[in-house]
Amino acid sequence: MKKIIPLCSFCISVVLIFASCKTVPVTGRKQLNLVPDFMIKEMAFTQYDSVVKASPTLSQYDARAQMVTRVGTRIQLAVESYMTQNNMSKEIKNFRWEYNTINENIINAWCMPGGKVVVYTGLLPVTQNETALAVVMGHEIAHAIARHGNERMSEALLIGLGGLVLEEALKEKKQQTQLIFLGLYIVGTKLALELPNSRMQESEADKLGLIFMSMAGYNPEEAIPFWRRMAAHNKGGKWPEFLSTHPSDETRINKLSELIPGIKSTYYKGN
Repeated sequence: MKKIIPLCSFCISVVLIFASCKTVPVTGRKQLNLVPDFMIKEMAFTQYDSVVKASPTLSQYDARAQMVTRVGTRIQLAVESYMTQNNMSKEIKNFRWEYNTINENIINAWCMPGGKVVVYTGLLPVTQNETALAVVMGHEIAHAIARHGNERMSEALLIGLGGLVLEEALKEKKQQTQLIFLGLYIVGTKLALELPNSRMQESEADKLGLIFMSMAGYNPEEAIPFWRRMAAHNKGGKWPEFLSTHPSDETRINKLSELIPGIKSTYYKGN
């Protein structure tokens, strides 16, 4: 018992100290960041380089790769402008922006912490146009700007500490009892923390992505037809939303429909 109380106190102290240390740009949400940003970025850069080197990456002379770079650069400049205007430029000073297009039939794109972006050519038939591509890239870049990778890693670290505390508490119990309680802990933390937070991060990236693409001169209204096309590509059975890391297609489209008018009037300066 004496060992448990100090460890629990330590975990609580970690949460109280660090949960208020970082604020997500634009939304202002407080988030848990336990891992130093430089460590996250260095790991991300190494992983990114490995993926790009091992993949069939398009030449920058390819029109598809040029479009990806063009969209990414426009969103990057919008992000940098916003962060500078709001005295937050230090948050992205160590970003090393890079855009690559991988020639694989995968409907996906991602942005590593630190601004390293990949788009797969399999996504392009679904986006169909440059503005829809900006919807996706804005969303993925938003994950990096909001430090969602650090947040997820920090949550995993905290859950791991909680598991150690529980193991210590149960070590005198029978093995079957230990397995039951540890199993309930794993399921409970996933349903109560990991999955809701992941869905929250997805919704936050949706909102930030709309803002960033609008600031870059892309019409955010294109998000609705794009996500409808994505929904049409989601074949097979679907998990209930409360067991999914992403919002349901219907939930996402409804939330975007609510957000777009205000974001467009505030941030979009296009035609």
